[in-house]
Amino acid sequence: MATTELHKPGVGHTSRPVAQRKPLTVGRIALYVTLSVISLLMVVPFVWMVLTSLKTPVEIASQDAGLLPEHWDFSNYSEALTAAPFATYARNSFIIATSHTLLNLVFASMAGYALARIRFRGSEVIFYLFIAALMIPTYTKVLPEFLIVRFMPLAGGNDLFGQGGSGWLDTWWALIVPGAVTPFAVFLFRQFYLDLPVELEEAARLDGLGEFRIYARIMTPQVKPALITVALLTFESSWNNFLWPLLVTRTDSLRVIQVGLSVFKTENGPQWHFLMAGTTLATLPMVILFLIGQRYFVQGFATAGLK
Repeated sequence: MATTELHKPGVGHTSRPVAQRKPLTVGRIALYVTLSVISLLMVVPFVWMVLTSLKTPVEIASQDAGLLPEHWDFSNYSEALTAAPFATYARNSFIIATSHTLLNLVFASMAGYALARIRFRGSEVIFYLFIAALMIPTYTKVLPEFLIVRFMPLAGGNDLFGQGGSGWLDTWWALIVPGAVTPFAVFLFRQFYLDLPVELEEAARLDGLGEFRIYARIMTPQVKPALITVALLTFESSWNNFLWPLLVTRTDSLRVIQVGLSVFKTENGPQWHFLMAGTTLATLPMVILFLIGQRYFVQGFATAGLK
């Protein structure tokens, strides 16, 4: 009798649901083929970049050269690093990207929480203004931002009216402050905070927690996909930024890695072997970061529905 009881379903062990495979239909096969082709097209430029970085200048200039290098020249990387102060450029890019990421996470999450969970007069209007800011093309904001930085009062020798000096030009302030908070990050955080159950904050208020502690200790740990998504996007955008650092810096001590790659574009033409080696090194950190946080990154976009 004991043996019979042990072998009854649900007694002595738990039954696990068996995953059912979806049948392969013509539409599903076509989808897989299409996605494979698109993935291949996206990977090809990166493969070409890495292989070109390992070729000699003569081989790159040759019209008969194939995709694979005949002589794998790994010295291109060491020579590219010594051709310009890339350690300084990489340090500057890392400081700027990290600062933008931390500032965006803190202030955008605060703004998103306030717009989602705190009811106050004008909250909807402010949210719509953030939506409108998303529609402004990036390059139309460059000139106004440059003028604000250039005529910043009481900075860089400027007087109270922003005249007489250079303002924030060629300083860390110009590189960090303008990109500190993005409208997209505020929008994404708001959508995630809206999805959280109201019972969480009600229970926290009954326990005597204030608004800031509810935001920091109760609600924000629940939106980890949004945090990872905003961090990855902000770091990537800041790390790859070229135009703004080029406009507001003049000295090598504040140049970033994307601007530093321009040293390989000489009057006689680009030095492709060095340029591709430097570009590969500049791309590598973003690839590593995406591989680490890809699960949360995809989840962040998949669950950020509109309300």
